[in-house]
Amino acid sequence: MTMDVSKSETSKNGSTQQECHGCRKTIKERYLLKALDAYWHEDCLKCNCCDCRLGEVGSTLYTKANLILCRRDYLRLFGNTGHCSACNKPIPAFEMVMRAKTNVYHLECFACQQCYHRWLRMP
Repeated sequence: MTMDVSKSETSKNGSTQQECHGCRKTIKERYLLKALDAYWHEDCLKCNCCDCRLGEVGSTLYTKANLILCRRDYLRLFGNTGHCSACNKPIPAFEMVMRAKTNVYHLECFACQQCYHRWLRMP
């Protein structure tokens, strides 16, 4: 399940302070995050795998199996892995690919079928 993360300023007069869902302390900082129908300190809303601050890596988080995840870790753990149409090896869900009609290729496998010229050169 994907969820949006919204960042907003706390009330200037402090009349509507919120409790952080992560640490259960009052949010006194200038900014707070709202995600999963709860309020969070910017430091408390983190990916359960890589510990990155989700408010910094985008406006979307992923939840599954009671985990809060960034996009990369969600795809790494739960994304569908396909197979390259050229080499038939697995393509991890987070890897960039080339598509041609219904075929999917690793970037390094995408080449002309007549002359085998590679369209993209990998460094």
